[in-house]
Amino acid sequence: MPAYILISLKEADEEKILKKLMEMNEVEEAHILFGEWDLIAKISLDKPEELGTFVMEKIRPLKEIKLTSTLIVAK
Repeated sequence: MPAYILISLKEADEEKILKKLMEMNEVEEAHILFGEWDLIAKISLDKPEELGTFVMEKIRPLKEIKLTSTLIVAK
């Protein structure tokens, strides 16, 4: 199940967080953005139930993360 996570950081250290994201098995791609959001990560999970666990246990605990928004692919 593909999904995208938009990430806003407390302080600009995009390269550091990008590296951390790319080390996660669930992350297929991650990119630094211009604009309101700092990063976007494309993730792939086997089951929809795993999405909340992934965000709450792997993304949100990173101290640099200010805000996330998760986008689930419909088609």
